[in-house]
Amino acid sequence: MLTLNKAHLAVVEPNGPDAPLIPGLTATTRLSSAETGSISIVEHVFSPGVLVPPHRHTLEDEISYVVMGDIGFRSDGKEVTLAAGGYIVKPRGELHSMWNAGSTPARMIEIISPAGFEKYFVELAEAVAAAGRVPDPSTMGEIAGRFGLSFDMSEVPDLVARYGLIAPGGQPG
Repeated sequence: MLTLNKAHLAVVEPNGPDAPLIPGLTATTRLSSAETGSISIVEHVFSPGVLVPPHRHTLEDEISYVVMGDIGFRSDGKEVTLAAGGYIVKPRGELHSMWNAGSTPARMIEIISPAGFEKYFVELAEAVAAAGRVPDPSTMGEIAGRFGLSFDMSEVPDLVARYGLIAPGGQPG
């Protein structure tokens, strides 16, 4: 059951600043646990060819809505490409990845339940800003671990080769 924080009205103006995570990918928290109490909403912008590597959440479920462009998804071995207007449910525990499957920027909104995982993106963006680049794998792993997130890079070579994506670290396929 969804229970929203009734302590105050939350208003989010359009076109807030995007927080860069890795080259070609941003994450902007639109609603956080502070505003809702139970869910968070994060907006991502993907440059063409950008791949979010396979990862697994242990604490939250995600619902993604494609706002603009085409985004490919792989979840537990099943693949689909969704255009604007498409939704996908990614339950906790499922290994999943996503990528911009088109030639123009793509935008996606994620609804995350329970709230709290939006803080991962904040910490990662702060680490990127402090390092001036994508942080080293140990820093990335440390941040991910605090949020019950793990990565499995074994599917990356296949995804990069089949779809001509940019591998994590910036190497085009």
